[in-house]
Amino acid sequence: MLEDLYLVILVGTVLVLLAAFSSLLASRFGTPLLLLFLSVGLIAGTDGLGLEFDNAGLAYFIGTLALAVILFDSGFQTPISTFRQAAAPALTLATIGVLGTSILFGIAADWLLGIGLFEGMLLGAIVGSTDAAAVFFLLKTSGIVLRDRIRSLLEIESGTNDPMAIFLTIALVELLSTGGGFEQLGLSVLLGFVQQMGLGLVAGLLGGRGIAFFIAKLSVDRGLLPILILALSIAVFALTGALGGSGFLAVYVAGLYAGNAGLKRAPSIRRFQEGMTWLAQIIMFLILGLLATPRNFDAILIPGIILALFLIFIARPVAVSMCLWPFGFRRRETLFVSWVGLRGAVSILLAILPILGEIEGSYAFFNIAFVIVLTSLLLQGWTLASVARWLRLTVPPRIGPVEKFELELPGAADHELLSYRVVEGSPVATGSRVPRWARPSLVIRNGRSMRYQYAGRLQPGDHVYLFISPRFPPLLDRLFASRTPVAEDDEEFFGEFTVNPDSQASSLAEAYGFELDDTENEMTIAEVMSRRLGGYPSYGDRAPIGPVELIVRETDADGVIVSAGLSLSPPDDTLLTFLRTTGSGRSALGRLFKGTRSKD
Repeated sequence: MLEDLYLVILVGTVLVLLAAFSSLLASRFGTPLLLLFLSVGLIAGTDGLGLEFDNAGLAYFIGTLALAVILFDSGFQTPISTFRQAAAPALTLATIGVLGTSILFGIAADWLLGIGLFEGMLLGAIVGSTDAAAVFFLLKTSGIVLRDRIRSLLEIESGTNDPMAIFLTIALVELLSTGGGFEQLGLSVLLGFVQQMGLGLVAGLLGGRGIAFFIAKLSVDRGLLPILILALSIAVFALTGALGGSGFLAVYVAGLYAGNAGLKRAPSIRRFQEGMTWLAQIIMFLILGLLATPRNFDAILIPGIILALFLIFIARPVAVSMCLWPFGFRRRETLFVSWVGLRGAVSILLAILPILGEIEGSYAFFNIAFVIVLTSLLLQGWTLASVARWLRLTVPPRIGPVEKFELELPGAADHELLSYRVVEGSPVATGSRVPRWARPSLVIRNGRSMRYQYAGRLQPGDHVYLFISPRFPPLLDRLFASRTPVAEDDEEFFGEFTVNPDSQASSLAEAYGFELDDTENEMTIAEVMSRRLGGYPSYGDRAPIGPVELIVRETDADGVIVSAGLSLSPPDDTLLTFLRTTGSGRSALGRLFKGTRSKD
């Protein structure tokens, strides 16, 4: 008996190690990490090495706990500034978008499989949400820098759309179990949505506030603090679910509140959360891979692939277009958001619910969902970077790599203790001085410590310790980062000319022969750009104005545009030539341009 227990522990540990080491392969070759985790489970399962695991209830229990950990960390790691920037469109996608995708997919599934509209909508709800783990990892390892607004939208949507998909799936499973009709569906969905989301939101806010309060008031051992936070987050999740609310929404909101509450020892908490999230992802994906039986895929393989293509190319794009249309997103931005609709472990986890609810054909639902997830990861996951470049939604990185470590500084809420490693080619390595307001105090060179004042010129490999106000680290990052090489296509990203953002917008209208409304005529170019970008301009954003396109090149810490570029489409080159040769044109252009083509 004990030998069997040890064998199970050994096999489980080996599988976790294989999944963890597979992340190296994913980083090297751009492989979707979730695909590798699932593959390890499939290879070890009943149709691979022969490990038998068919306990759907246990798989759902483990997956649910793992998902709660992942969602709490997703909220905890999301800065409130990022959430504000894209909250409205992201939450619209996470609710109305999931519902619209489920309905469109349900119609297609009913037509193709002949399973009934309710059953088709159930399958649509199962695969209706994007996977946060897959989206976060691919955006991190793809080697591209997306515009802030698009990146924030994708991260928030993938982190918040699980509660809606879970709610729809549970509602449809209950409806099919009781044999209800359309009237009952509409009423139950409406009442259930208000109850679950309302309680989930309130409980999440109260839970996040409670976590922040306890951590601030209690004197807890350093090693116990992250465990206490994790336990409290699980308690928020479980209590909200027991009261009839959405525990998944509650745990995400609690993480968002707590992560932005300025908790003490935040760096160590984040490191612990990151490790627990990786472990939760690996365990959840392995369990779901073990539960699958590939030999049963034959009968549903072709229909599953067809439905996956319908989801990728029709259902998701239509739902995204409808949701983003009121927020002024451009066509290529909408296309990219549609493409980054990766399905993952949540879809496979939800596919267990019909089995637990003893719905007829439930194992077929599970197998079809599995095929759809694999197709999505193979097709969308491997092409994310290429599609982003094709749609011209990437921007050059602002700075190169920087090696920075946050160190805890007890009793000093107004300052941080940072340690930078000087990298080759960085400004400080080539002679730039560290500002005195950064309070540099210590340099470690070749294992020896010395005061900064006596260290002389900093050298690559030095570790520099600084006390600094929390608002200034981005400025120091520029000094300690390696230089980013100037790309030949920078003009394409930032425009042919540098524009003075403090110039009057009326001068721009005069130069290019278009009209602004009375309000914008009194504004500066920076103010007009900010207005047309929804009040949250960010690096690389583009604001079409008349026959030109103004591009955000840099913003300050308060989000004010301090550098802008101007781009002309090819048909407008003749207009530019005309303006250069006329007196009024030269006068207007002189007020707008700083006189050099942008090559930054």
